[in-house]
Amino acid sequence: MCGAPVQTQTLPAGVDVEKETVITGRVLDTDGQPIGGAFVRLLDGTGEFTAEVVASGTGDFRFFAAPGEWTIRALSSSGNGTAQVSPTGAGVHNVDVTADEKK
Repeated sequence: MCGAPVQTQTLPAGVDVEKETVITGRVLDTDGQPIGGAFVRLLDGTGEFTAEVVASGTGDFRFFAAPGEWTIRALSSSGNGTAQVSPTGAGVHNVDVTADEKK
């Protein structure tokens, strides 16, 4: 079992989105339905592992990161997916990841 924290859509109290760079989104299947319990990884611009969380039951995930180039990779029993996000500064940056069906 992974020790990654389960995520929710609501930001924790005290988060100042004018100072913090937050990457948030949902893991979805090819029909646009949420995939709960997926492992969601944050990879830096060179592809190096940075962090991992478990998507909530509604597929939500959240990372606190720095501005730059990031890859979000979702791994689930329903399939895997990848998305890119490039926040240029503070604020909430949304990116959804579509997990392709496993063959």
